[in-house]
Amino acid sequence: MNRGMAVLVIQRIGAAILTLLLVSGIIFVITNLLPGDAAQAALGQSATAETVAALRHQFGLDQPPWLRYVHWLMALAHGDFGMSSSSNLPVAELIEGRLPKSLELAAITSLVSVPVAVTAGIVAAVNRETWLDRVISLGTLSLIATPEFLIATVAVLVLAVKLRWLSALSYGGEIHSLHDLLRAYAMPVMTLCAVVIAQMTRMTRAAVLEQLSASYVEMAILKGARPTRVILLHALPNAIGPIANAIALSLSYLLGGVIVVETIFNYPGLASLMVDAVSNRDLGLVQACTLLFCAGYLLLVLIADLCAIVSNPRLRT
Repeated sequence: MNRGMAVLVIQRIGAAILTLLLVSGIIFVITNLLPGDAAQAALGQSATAETVAALRHQFGLDQPPWLRYVHWLMALAHGDFGMSSSSNLPVAELIEGRLPKSLELAAITSLVSVPVAVTAGIVAAVNRETWLDRVISLGTLSLIATPEFLIATVAVLVLAVKLRWLSALSYGGEIHSLHDLLRAYAMPVMTLCAVVIAQMTRMTRAAVLEQLSASYVEMAILKGARPTRVILLHALPNAIGPIANAIALSLSYLLGGVIVVETIFNYPGLASLMVDAVSNRDLGLVQACTLLFCAGYLLLVLIADLCAIVSNPRLRT
């Protein structure tokens, strides 16, 4: 790695860290604008004023917002996410039990969606303006326009209620057989893949089409190169950066779409934990979960940016 490229990588990482810092401030402000009192919600309506005041003091809720934000940032810098006001357990412990489940769901979705979407996008670009391209484009547009909660509802009605092939709920227990795997992941993975594949396919198609219309590809065709050689050796290597961006941006949808999917299918992941925390007004847990989702999004974008820099020499200067 040369000096210029190292500087670019450091700049990208620094920009990601700065963005995460700004996002943390926005998260803190928004969570503190939630209606209600976190201490009152944790103790219930029958709690006395003295008990509520004591709990507010215990969690630092009686301090000025700016001071609480500084204390929160300092604790995060030391790896301390604080305590949950609703369960009185460390936030890190609650996240530790749910985060692997969400990562498993995202990993399985990625393993299914990325090969299918990239292949479909390349096929559509190579066969542009044909009936195959029109079918793929129409199908992806239809899926993008359909909300994930509607796809999940239709899947439950058809596959769980009518056909009884799959369970309507996904408990995410231990996997001992193919039946356990399908019960835990089939419905949520299918719902997430529907929109992720559609978005990724269209972005991949656009990236490959841009390279196929370039002058160096036309020159290779004029020299008599076979279409397969033109695509594999000329167009695809230069489309790696845009395709990596397409994959990263599409997979970042998982960080938002998984909230709806986990809630609908009762999947015990990080998103459903955050939804419960919002209902209980557990500010520390909400802030930690939201910050993790934002960090995951920034990490995906950073990886895509670095892939583009590595694959395209023009971006290294």
